[in-house]
Amino acid sequence: MTQDHHQHAGHAHAQEKKQDHGHDHDHDDHGHGHGHQHHIDPDGNRRAFALAIAINMVFVAIEFTYGFIANSTALMADAGHNLSDVLGLGLALGAAMLARRAPNRHFTYGLRSSSILAALGNALLLMMACGAIGWEAVQRFNEPAAVAGWTVSIVALVGVAINGISAWLFMSGSKDDINVRAAYQHMAADAAISLGVVVSGVAIAYTGWSWLDPAVSLVIVALIVLSTWSLLRESLRMVLAAVPANVDPHQVSAFLHERAGVSDIHDLHIWAMSTTETALTAHLVMPDGYPGDQQIDDIVDQLKEKFKIHHCTLQIEQGTTNHGCSLHGHGAH
Repeated sequence: MTQDHHQHAGHAHAQEKKQDHGHDHDHDDHGHGHGHQHHIDPDGNRRAFALAIAINMVFVAIEFTYGFIANSTALMADAGHNLSDVLGLGLALGAAMLARRAPNRHFTYGLRSSSILAALGNALLLMMACGAIGWEAVQRFNEPAAVAGWTVSIVALVGVAINGISAWLFMSGSKDDINVRAAYQHMAADAAISLGVVVSGVAIAYTGWSWLDPAVSLVIVALIVLSTWSLLRESLRMVLAAVPANVDPHQVSAFLHERAGVSDIHDLHIWAMSTTETALTAHLVMPDGYPGDQQIDDIVDQLKEKFKIHHCTLQIEQGTTNHGCSLHGHGAH
């Protein structure tokens, strides 16, 4: 088989099935009877995002107002953090809706990658919020002010409940989508942070140590940075088309080398199409020529099952000419 005579195999991949709710995913169809389905409920995730945004927006307004009344930077810092989370949830929800847009001639993969941009934007937003909160807390150390400890504690206790409920809404989808996982981590961390504010409010009420308030604010900032760093790093890797963290490229390469009839592979590239989908392209050198649709379909199915790679494009070559990778130092050769 010549290099160009591979189009049917070249687009061998896991096609999308219609979902039970009657909505078609975009798909590339061979007419073969297999496909892939994601292990998440997009509609359930959207409902979780919408509900979490609504209840957290109400709480942010209440928390900031009482933080101002109680003269508590810790409470206002927590409100600012919760506001950044609400904005992040809004970004993620918008990206989830865009990701369902059907592909067209300008965006042949649809707008799936908008979910990656949302994850990156969420991480950057949180880091900026940390800078603002930290600056305000340091200023308060220089100018300590009386803090209404009991007011702080009561409002923060409500925050524990609100954030706990929000985290629960995202628990089921947190394993399959970095955006949902980020939401879950942030809400769970917020619940823990609010609990810390409760404790500091009680301590201030009994001791009168107002310096505890900005001190707790700085602890909140440190916890946010620690919990956000992995999200920032992973989303940035996705933007740069790195191999997703859950895929071992060496194992994928070894798997393809071991397929019957394959003497070599090159131009192996693996990247995240979205926060839930991984894509792969590879050239398989098969001296005996194209092995037939069934074998290619089997390879695609196993890539999906073993490595969670949803979209595969395999080019078949006989090795009669040199088709080395044009990206120096990149891909499998």
